[in-house]
Amino acid sequence: MNPERRSSAVEPGADPGGSGHAGLRAATLHDVATQAGVSLATASRVLNGSERKVAEGFRERVERAAEALGYTPNMSAQATARGRSPVIALLVADIADPYFGQIAAGVARGADERGLVVTISITERDPDRERRILRALRGQRPQGLILAASRADLASRSATSPVELEAFERYGGRVVAFGEGQELGDGRTARSVVLDNAGGAEELGRRMAALGYRTAIGIGAAAGVRTSDDRLGGFTRGFEGGGGRLDRILRGDFRRESGAAAMAEALTAGVEPGTLVFAMSDVVALGAISAIREAGREVGADIAVCGFDDVPASGDVTPALTTVRLPLNDAGYQAFRAIVDDDWVQAALPIEVVVRASTPGVVRAR
Repeated sequence: MNPERRSSAVEPGADPGGSGHAGLRAATLHDVATQAGVSLATASRVLNGSERKVAEGFRERVERAAEALGYTPNMSAQATARGRSPVIALLVADIADPYFGQIAAGVARGADERGLVVTISITERDPDRERRILRALRGQRPQGLILAASRADLASRSATSPVELEAFERYGGRVVAFGEGQELGDGRTARSVVLDNAGGAEELGRRMAALGYRTAIGIGAAAGVRTSDDRLGGFTRGFEGGGGRLDRILRGDFRRESGAAAMAEALTAGVEPGTLVFAMSDVVALGAISAIREAGREVGADIAVCGFDDVPASGDVTPALTTVRLPLNDAGYQAFRAIVDDDWVQAALPIEVVVRASTPGVVRAR
């Protein structure tokens, strides 16, 4: 007798227990095993992703039975069988920010190719909140963790400390970070997806100086936030190398409202016509534009504005916003590949300065 044979097959939807109410409840793994005529253990190995081999004939029978019954595997059971769940965890600072939305779309594209699920957690750039999320995720045993939120240089302020991340990897997950240098607690660093924030901003600064701008105001996040620091530093090098001068830097955060508040502060102190405003992101730049208009000033010929990221809204505003185009969707996809591919190496992520009407240039007398 076939040792896998447990009972005769039953019709899809039938109640193997004889209650007559199978149509009122979700199919169970026991239902699938009975329908396929295999042991419960075999059905579990097939559907919950165990590493143990199952004969092809049995696998096909189990998969057909699961399809006929509409059975949905239990993620907790899959995590037990595999040592990890079919989940990729993505941590972002603010899902309303289109920067993170485009990264998430790229991660989701990769997950769809592998039949995996993406969960998104929002840190709100709060180290304590990020730490709580990370500890909760460990219990779910995701295949990988992608850290997309901007990080501070100060290790004491980093929720994603080496100890926390080393504990995460002990549970079978792989850590991938946006930006270099994320330590894992045992002398290693996490795989990194690197966007050339400094290089892109430096090229933007050079282009703005070439358009005739000589005085600029920077709007950034708090000192120590890497993305902001890299962009402001790169822009300053490019702009001053081309003959310009960064007059002042105003600090806030990554929200549109923060850009508006910083610009209003600058306007109150005085902004000469022909001044260029460099905002560390397009979202912040859009806030600055609203404050300029609120003050009765003109964007472009009076006060020029440029940003960074090239989010969709940048080309829709009037005047359209000069910016640096980042391949954020592709970066998200690369982060996913860094999770699932053992031999992953980052492919090129080219950046591009996009000059639009918000920086028409300054005509200078000869």
